[in-house]
Amino acid sequence: MKFKVTPQIIPDVLLIEPTVYADDRGYFMESFQQADFAEFLPGVHFVQDNESFSSRGVIRGLHFQQAPHAQAKLVRVVQGSVWDVAIDLRPQSPTFRQYVSAELSAENHQQLYIPKGFGHGFIATSDSAIIQYKADAFYHPASDAGIHPHDPDLKIPWPLDLTEHLLSAKDQQLPFLKDLK
Repeated sequence: MKFKVTPQIIPDVLLIEPTVYADDRGYFMESFQQADFAEFLPGVHFVQDNESFSSRGVIRGLHFQQAPHAQAKLVRVVQGSVWDVAIDLRPQSPTFRQYVSAELSAENHQQLYIPKGFGHGFIATSDSAIIQYKADAFYHPASDAGIHPHDPDLKIPWPLDLTEHLLSAKDQQLPFLKDLK
């Protein structure tokens, strides 16, 4: 198999490590192939590829799309590093309100699969970071939602000091989970 797949504390979230072929000239890796991913993500077909740039301390999230436009995501970093977070927002789930985190970097080549029903966010831990993610559904602006990344009930231990956090005006206005409708 071209990928090592490791279920996380919340088993629906997967850490995916590609096989990297390296020598003194550099490296080659295949980061995605639908046929290979179908082995461990049957029925998931990615339709959209996105990229974002962030500087150190930027927090994006915790974002999600509301049903019926919920999205699964496959996240990787192609430059720099981020601390990535997926929080279970499925009310009937035994892991509701719990989160999984992973350091994703250009150096470790790891990817995080985040299923539908999860909020997603990250903080850039390097001076700059380029994040790419695939989604299995197109962005639907009217379904856009999120939870404030500093929600005290979630107790997310962001790895940088609060004084370094940079949130957009939109993310600063996000509700806490208890206030989400």
